[in-house]
Amino acid sequence: MHKTGELSASLLGGEVKGSNSIIDDEELQQQKYEALSSPATAAIVVSTLVAVCGSYVFGSAIGYSSPAQSGIIDDLGLSVAQYSVFGSILTIGAMIGAIMSGRLADYIGRKRTMAFAEIFCIVGWLIIVFSKVALLLDIGRLLVGYGMGLLSYVVPVFIAEITPKNLRGGFTTVHQLMICIGVSMSYLIGAFVNWRILALIGIIPCLVQLLGLFSIPESSRWLAKVGKWKECEAALQHLRGKNANISYEMAEIKDYTESLQQLSEDNILNLFQRRYAYSLIVGVGLMVLQQFGGINAVAFYASSIFTSAGFSGSVGTIAMVVVQIPMTVLGVLLMDKSGRRPLLLISAMGTCIGCLLVGMSFFFQDLQLWQHATPYMALSGVLVYTGSFSLGMGGIPWVIMSEVFPINMKGSAGSFVTLVSWIGSWVVSFSFNFLMEWSSTGTFFIFSSICGMTVLFVAKLVPETKGRTLEEIQASMNPITVIR
Repeated sequence: MHKTGELSASLLGGEVKGSNSIIDDEELQQQKYEALSSPATAAIVVSTLVAVCGSYVFGSAIGYSSPAQSGIIDDLGLSVAQYSVFGSILTIGAMIGAIMSGRLADYIGRKRTMAFAEIFCIVGWLIIVFSKVALLLDIGRLLVGYGMGLLSYVVPVFIAEITPKNLRGGFTTVHQLMICIGVSMSYLIGAFVNWRILALIGIIPCLVQLLGLFSIPESSRWLAKVGKWKECEAALQHLRGKNANISYEMAEIKDYTESLQQLSEDNILNLFQRRYAYSLIVGVGLMVLQQFGGINAVAFYASSIFTSAGFSGSVGTIAMVVVQIPMTVLGVLLMDKSGRRPLLLISAMGTCIGCLLVGMSFFFQDLQLWQHATPYMALSGVLVYTGSFSLGMGGIPWVIMSEVFPINMKGSAGSFVTLVSWIGSWVVSFSFNFLMEWSSTGTFFIFSSICGMTVLFVAKLVPETKGRTLEEIQASMNPITVIR
């Protein structure tokens, strides 16, 4: 009998060694082709749809504060400062959730973590619905934020772990698409219902995911990590189809998982070992550049940006939504055709140009030049920025994060990267108004410069992960983990 490592090495190399082998080269190549070209089975589609209900919850929570603002302030007599606390405490909750997300997902599994998150979201929304004082509003918002922080990590990781490599990018990017739809639907529904009804409606996708989780399998790679090999094989067979040949993929998962068991256990301090440096630089670097490129400043303050530039805030915000969703859909469709790197490069260049246009509009406005054209320049800049961000920089950093870290470090790494993302989100959204008071032109020139740095970062450091299994990606980025 061959050892697991020998079998997997043979499968990966396409060459079988040993007289007892019963698989010839032609069959191996066929297995590799099947692993590369696995179809989108009903089980994968349903599992992804259930998972991205959590992404919709994420988006609806972000989008809630804008349409609810006037109603909550009027009904409960909140000051602007009190409402600012209500809006920003969501991010504090998300940071707490992010810190716990990776370890929790490793300890209880991906499915149970999603269920756990939704329970917090449901309780949080119910507290908001029945709130009569500011303190209860804040507690409810904090709980929703905590659940959102858990979901922001576990949803893309779960999707990446269940999908075959030829579909992984597009399916994982549906996470970003559903966030966009959640935000947009909150804006739309919030225009017609009061804030309590809007919070009640926020419970619906939570319940859909909670019930849907009973009908989908657990991540096969998490099952392998905890040594549940029979359940792992059953889950993988269910996801790939009843008649699919999963021997190649199972052998690869088993070999890589067993090789990682020889290394140090998941610990936040172990994450900073040299062997994980490349993965950490790529994962954290993309999240830092994503946030400090100004996305939350544009998303949270779009209306005031348009107003400052002399354009209608409501018309500009509607135009943003009209651009954002189709461009996100386009990114989903292109992800596994063009690859991650080309989309990231185009997206980063577009965001750089968009911020430059907005900065130039404020620059000309300060000089009182082209006063009739500057509002349209600002609108064009924000739309170029939003569309470009939605194409790649919005979703791909989360895809990359779910791909580059080995399973033995994914919990700590995922928590760390997600926490960095939420801290960046808070810093940018908190400081934006102060930056705009300092210099509107300078603020957007800074964002444009950071987006330009993103182009260089992607070109020099970010690997292409299209068409490769998670094990292949992680072995190439952390070569010390590979058994020779």
